[in-house]
Amino acid sequence: MEFCPKCEAILVPGDGKVQRCSCGYTSKKKAKTIVMTEQAKEEKEIEIMEDDSMTQTLPLTDVTCTKCMHKKAYYWLVQTRSADEPETRFFQCEKCKHRWRDYN
Repeated sequence: MEFCPKCEAILVPGDGKVQRCSCGYTSKKKAKTIVMTEQAKEEKEIEIMEDDSMTQTLPLTDVTCTKCMHKKAYYWLVQTRSADEPETRFFQCEKCKHRWRDYN
């Protein structure tokens, strides 16, 4: 990429020579040809966990289910708001599989 020494604007190549700048400057250097290619990014397969396999890795805690009143639930934390806000705790009842969240 060439720049005009007078006004510092970009000189646009054309016909093997750099064209005039809007200020009237003309470069005597030959323009370089730049070839740009676009390459597609490889897609990665997303692994989806089933509910049963997900709960096998989550810790259990003593909390009352809001639906069936069972006393144990799995939990996990997710940062759903900005970084300076506390994370959101999600629960899933061990018995009825009901899910709810706690914003504390």
